[in-house]
Amino acid sequence: MIDAFLPACCSPLNDHWPLPQRRAGAHLVSTFFDSTQLHPEDFQRSGIAPVRGVAKRQGEYLAGRLCARQALRRLTGIPSVPAVGADRAPQWPSGVVGSITHGGGWAAAVVAQQSMWRGLGLDVEKQLAAERAERLAGEILTPAELARLQGLPAAERARRIGLTFSLKESLFKALYPLVLRHFYFHDAELLDCGHGDAVCLRLLIDLHPDWPADSELHGQFVEFDGYLLSLVSIPA
Repeated sequence: MIDAFLPACCSPLNDHWPLPQRRAGAHLVSTFFDSTQLHPEDFQRSGIAPVRGVAKRQGEYLAGRLCARQALRRLTGIPSVPAVGADRAPQWPSGVVGSITHGGGWAAAVVAQQSMWRGLGLDVEKQLAAERAERLAGEILTPAELARLQGLPAAERARRIGLTFSLKESLFKALYPLVLRHFYFHDAELLDCGHGDAVCLRLLIDLHPDWPADSELHGQFVEFDGYLLSLVSIPA
């Protein structure tokens, strides 16, 4: 059951699984949203505490929390809304791991029991135009990743840069709650992205006794309607 009130800025909540590999026990809920359709009373009517910021920030926050609440309802039977921690990360109920993402008018949340998954990281991005991708490449890619772009057509280079960006964002979201330490784009590298259901990333620094340099983590991705959605999931 979905809450009776859904603000006009959001499309009906969708509890599909768009990624290539389903993760056992995980629930993913998404919505399209338009922040220009946000009304001041939407937070109160939705039962979600408001957030400060411009309309864009408010709209994406509301959409993400609506998805998270519905995903938690599916998982636990309790439609709770994750608070914002001092580090700005969502605060999930005890025994639950999850991740929220939003971008380009699309938002989603994924949750699962901690007994099945240690960490989940979800990220959505609009696919990058070639010119913008080239401007960002040096900030996102390691020298080894840049070398692998040599000889690729411009469109494929842009796709690879955007994919690397999204997967590293997902990696951070999955690992940060476990290591409680910030790390950056050049602290990990994408090893393989040939198939949506077979993506591997490797840490280049020691983050934690459980996560030393050379640790490898696996992810997946899907492309749809000009979006790129990636997920890194760490088994229990």
